[in-house]
Amino acid sequence: MSNVFNPTVAWITLRATLSRKRALLFALPAVILILVTVALKASHPPSRHWPSVVLGTFGFTVLLPLTALIIGTSVLGAEIDDGSIVHLLATPVRRLSVIMTKFSVATVLTIFFAAVPELIAALISGGGDTPDKNVIQPNGFVQHIPGTPINSTSFAVGLFVGALVGAVIYNALFVMVSVATTRAIAVGLLYVLIWESLLSNFVSGARLLSVSHYSLGVANGFVNDAGLNASLNVATSVVMGAIVTVAALVLAVNLLRSFTLKGDPA
Repeated sequence: MSNVFNPTVAWITLRATLSRKRALLFALPAVILILVTVALKASHPPSRHWPSVVLGTFGFTVLLPLTALIIGTSVLGAEIDDGSIVHLLATPVRRLSVIMTKFSVATVLTIFFAAVPELIAALISGGGDTPDKNVIQPNGFVQHIPGTPINSTSFAVGLFVGALVGAVIYNALFVMVSVATTRAIAVGLLYVLIWESLLSNFVSGARLLSVSHYSLGVANGFVNDAGLNASLNVATSVVMGAIVTVAALVLAVNLLRSFTLKGDPA
């Protein structure tokens, strides 16, 4: 395990990440999500499907990617920006170990600041309802079938598992981006706003390469809630998510090798 995960690097990374001022931003999206959920729950909105919209759409396309972006680009990108990465690479720690350790720390922090708040907000919401539907009978009569309630625990567990998957994939991408460019925050923000929030929701083909839809697909496998608008099934979401994660981490390791110091083998 020492060749893949380095406890010393993990501890230094965790301490440095949480001590920076930007660490205050980690909790901001989560606080907003929980406050919005409490407010909607107290106001008794007429739509019974708001938990799926707020916790699914907002949670998986805004809260989760933004939290992962801030954290994923912090664990390594800040060291590259200030040049302290040179001291780390001067040690005999393997590049693979550096990437996997930073990725692991970022994923754990994202789970704490994004997936856990999703779980809490889902429990507060009381669960959702499946959408109403109209069924045309053989005699031409349209029968209105009201949606059925979704158990709050099942709803919360489904969203939590989906958020776990999203935390893993997003951090693999953002750690890779932080190695690839010194403008990781800007590149990641454009990706989240243009691809995840816009194109993947309006262009059906883009959803096959959308992390938010991988997360929703996994969550919907547990909840079976059409209100989540999951366009991918669980199998597709898991396979594509695994491919994206592995590819991003492999690329990150290879990119970090370009920082090899003279006389220090990669």
